[in-house]
Amino acid sequence: MDAVRVALLREVLAGTEWWGATRRFAGVLRGSVVSHGGGLLLVGTPEYEPWHLAAHLVDEAAWSGTPELAPTLVRHDARPTDPAHLSVGPGRLAAARRGETLLVVSPDRPGAPLLEHVNDARRAGATILSLGPGEGELAAMAHESLAVPEGTDLDLDTVQHLVSAAAGEDAVPTPRGRRRFRDRLSRLADQLTAPPPARW
Repeated sequence: MDAVRVALLREVLAGTEWWGATRRFAGVLRGSVVSHGGGLLLVGTPEYEPWHLAAHLVDEAAWSGTPELAPTLVRHDARPTDPAHLSVGPGRLAAARRGETLLVVSPDRPGAPLLEHVNDARRAGATILSLGPGEGELAAMAHESLAVPEGTDLDLDTVQHLVSAAAGEDAVPTPRGRRRFRDRLSRLADQLTAPPPARW
């Protein structure tokens, strides 16, 4: 999903409970990684790895000037022969400490091994955020949770796009003088989607 589509989706959702909840969750994410500065760990389940969210957060970190948003993707089947950015395994969750933020993305309730790692990270002082089912052990363990229940108009992938966009958008105030590329792109999207002027 490109920036223009995300902008259009945000406009459609403006004023709804979804957009407010997404922005609040993104604000907690941004606030946690920026204030603690300890790093962001991102993990999914063995069946669902949040590749897209990782890539979008890396982009948002660069565009917003907030390097703390760039996550370390923790993979369940990581191998030492993988490239460095893809070789971080679940052992990294056991090493999580105070000041770090762990974002868990799961379309379903995660299994016991992942929940144990998350619980260990929480006990060590990491901030736990969850994106996925609104009920169950993971949601109860998380400091902040954004529920994406089944049967809604938005799926987990779409919500991840909204969260990453919102996490980067409020990271820095709009600079005076020269506009950033994202500001210009957002303004263009607004112009393209605006209704034609009324003619009398």
